[in-house]
Amino acid sequence: MSNDKTTDDSPRDDPLENGSSESVDDVGPVDSDEDESVDVDDEPFVDVTDEESSDDGDADSISVGPDSTESTVDEPGDSLIDEDLGSDVVEDSDLEVDEEIAEDDLLGGLKIDSTEEIEVPDRLVDQVIGQDEARDIVRKAAKQRRHVMMIGSPGTGKSMLAKAMAELLPKEDLQDVLVYHNPDDGNEPKVRTVPAGKGDQIIEAHKEEARKRNQMRSFLMWIIVGIVIVYSVIIGNILLGILAAGIVYLAFRYGSRGSDAMIPNLIVDMAGQQKAPFEDSTGAHAGALLGDVRHDPFQSGGMETPSHDRVEPGAIHKANKGVLFIDEINTLDIRSQQKLMTAIQEGKFAITGQSERSSGAMVQTEPVPCDFIMVAAGNLDAMENMHPALRDRIKGYGYEVYMDDTIEETPEMRRKYARFVAQEVDKDGRLPHFTDDAVEEVILEAKRRAGRKGHLSLKLRDLGGLVRVAGDVARSENKEYTEREDVLRAKRRSRSIEQQLADDYIERRKDYELTVSEGAVVGRVNGLAVMGEDSGIVLPVMAEVTPSQGPGNVIATGKLQEMAEEAVQNVSAIIKKFSDEDITEQDIHIQFVQAGQQGVDGDSASITVATAVISALEDIPVKQNIAMTGSLSVRGDVLPVGGVTHKIEAAAKAGLDTIIIPAANEQDVMIEDEYREMVDIVPVNHISEVLDVALAGEPEKDSLVDRLKSITGQALEHELSKGSGSPSPQ
Repeated sequence: MSNDKTTDDSPRDDPLENGSSESVDDVGPVDSDEDESVDVDDEPFVDVTDEESSDDGDADSISVGPDSTESTVDEPGDSLIDEDLGSDVVEDSDLEVDEEIAEDDLLGGLKIDSTEEIEVPDRLVDQVIGQDEARDIVRKAAKQRRHVMMIGSPGTGKSMLAKAMAELLPKEDLQDVLVYHNPDDGNEPKVRTVPAGKGDQIIEAHKEEARKRNQMRSFLMWIIVGIVIVYSVIIGNILLGILAAGIVYLAFRYGSRGSDAMIPNLIVDMAGQQKAPFEDSTGAHAGALLGDVRHDPFQSGGMETPSHDRVEPGAIHKANKGVLFIDEINTLDIRSQQKLMTAIQEGKFAITGQSERSSGAMVQTEPVPCDFIMVAAGNLDAMENMHPALRDRIKGYGYEVYMDDTIEETPEMRRKYARFVAQEVDKDGRLPHFTDDAVEEVILEAKRRAGRKGHLSLKLRDLGGLVRVAGDVARSENKEYTEREDVLRAKRRSRSIEQQLADDYIERRKDYELTVSEGAVVGRVNGLAVMGEDSGIVLPVMAEVTPSQGPGNVIATGKLQEMAEEAVQNVSAIIKKFSDEDITEQDIHIQFVQAGQQGVDGDSASITVATAVISALEDIPVKQNIAMTGSLSVRGDVLPVGGVTHKIEAAAKAGLDTIIIPAANEQDVMIEDEYREMVDIVPVNHISEVLDVALAGEPEKDSLVDRLKSITGQALEHELSKGSGSPSPQ
């Protein structure tokens, strides 16, 4: 390479800047393999699409599109793409399973001493527990390169499935992305894609070229400085010579910045990537998601940073040829969702400054490849605030899937839950393995948390938390294995904030005698409610009837939410129908005692309110050793509610011994063993049955209950004569 070329700053000297016929091999040792040389003859700044990648002669690049069914790989077994895109979960065939006891055994007949014997699958897609439909969709979406939207409760495996999709995608077509200085317009940097791993080689080649240029410049500079100083000594003006030497030095230093600006910026580096990229952009701001251009405080005087060096890639660019995962998709602002939709549609998106006040806003690159698969996730409310066009794009070119909260309990699923415990231990890496008794206790907790008979909870993040706490308890005592007692202790230690608050409320009410568990009181009923998702609490309800100055009203206090207000209105309809009292000239006051700042939501206190009001109207006392929960139809039918197990346990903790629940919820009761002997559970179908159990004072109560049964029977016969069926729980 000639010296005049090294010292010349013109753009034509950089083979990657001017589109000349030189290859990267001409500017440095990129790769000795002829097949892996990066040829820049054809449009070096144009985005490389899948078709272009397949035609450039590179053995590493492949074409994978929506219709692709196979890929070219360097080594046998590298590709994870096959007919099924992941086999079904193979149940540990080496483990003994007793089919005779499988149906009743908590481990599904699995004969193990500890989870140490259970083999954990290597691939994430095979580690997914339940969610069979979602897993099949992920496999199909990976094969066809489709977008997916997953909607469901937190902790049900959405992010795990997204990561599993990244494992299923081929890694052989990954690309590095470089940004070059544009000699024609510095504010419009040029973009080029090359096969993964070539970007570093190109950067090193440019740095070597720049180093040689700087060496030649330095050599030439010192020669000129020496000549100037010698000449100044000869003419006898040393001061002038030093000044001239300084000017020469600064001139050369200033000029050397131009050669450094020729080094491209590697914004996406896939070298050494063993699988398709996975980018989690949950909660990302616009710059992190879409790319940004850094602000430059020095914008003139030769001190500024070249614009292409300030370009920062966004998650959409880093996820090129991979998976972009965004949870709580509805939290993205509308402008970001619109730009995200453009990126999905075009498969490329130019990077510009996201701040209008930044100097980066003047910079906009050529379009940067962002051919990713998007996995959007969220709760049910995510669809309400999601940009309709973005959702339509996903729905029209991909899949929507609802994540299950529970799954039917079968011997096979119990065995998979045992494997889940082994997976959590293996993932943590510091926990002692679980004994078979400890695993059984975890599965029992999964049944309780499901809240449905014959089902297991799929909120595995919370269940995994229990496994980790139990393992920590065992580890703190230097146990070889985590035992059942460690799981039981972990259940107490890993209580949610709501559970801790509920227990605190119960204890405080005992101290101040706010929970009455003996005797009988007119117009006062111990209701049951749920805090959060897994914490029961006793919520007393009081009712009082007073003369009204005008038309009678039902007045309820306790910061009632919409559903609770509607439940009170339903109760008032029942009262008007079933009570002999004329309430048109009376006000009925209903108080939810110490409902808290959050107020009361839902309709599970309906039978509680109805019992309290009827007790006040009829002046019949209510037994205070009883607690109750249940919804109520306008015809008096007791309908099922949620959280029955947690409510019963809360009542037991408060010292109440009789619990009234909807008959439809009887199958959902899975209380801890310690509470079974403490309470008597009474299932009911109608308000008359509730009053029969709850009211004291035999003559008055019997008369009221008989009247209600008579009215109910007449109403039912009237409905049947009109051809309607009997009431059924909602």
